[in-house]
Amino acid sequence: MRLRNKSTLDDPTGFSEFYVTHDRALLRFFARRVYDAQLALDLTAETFAQAFVERRQFRGTTDAESAAWLYAIARRRLSTYYRRGAVERKALSKLGIELQAAAPDELERVEQLADIADARTAVRQGLDELDEQQQLALRLRIVEERGYPEVARTLGVSEQTARTRVSRSLRALSEAIEVDPTIKEMT
Repeated sequence: MRLRNKSTLDDPTGFSEFYVTHDRALLRFFARRVYDAQLALDLTAETFAQAFVERRQFRGTTDAESAAWLYAIARRRLSTYYRRGAVERKALSKLGIELQAAAPDELERVEQLADIADARTAVRQGLDELDEQQQLALRLRIVEERGYPEVARTLGVSEQTARTRVSRSLRALSEAIEVDPTIKEMT
């Protein structure tokens, strides 16, 4: 999409073109980060909804600026999801609320688009390359969502050492996983 001027996002056709230009790449962006097709669809929808709400605040004039603006919103949505995700999942479960999932063929399409199966394999292989203490630190902090004081107690180390161990483990894992260059360019 060529931005004719910054008001292009204000008109329905302009925003529609903006959506069509970025929807697949944004969906892939989320899918490669959360490894969950339904969640990637939800985050993509939330990001475009937020972009629509904030469209009059956009100050850029180029395609690159509009993409950067959209991905800034996407990173905020992802950050919010990670912060609130555990609390929301527990509350929904406690209330017995189930969110409507996308159709199986739609989820399969997202997983293919983002090569989620290959990404999961890469994560498994990356985890296998970590030593036992690194794996445990990641499992406690990331998978089980325990706080650093509890991680430190379980590992028998100081809280600062636990933070360092988790950080180094995440860095080692990210280096072991090949990042899609198109995603790197967009972030």
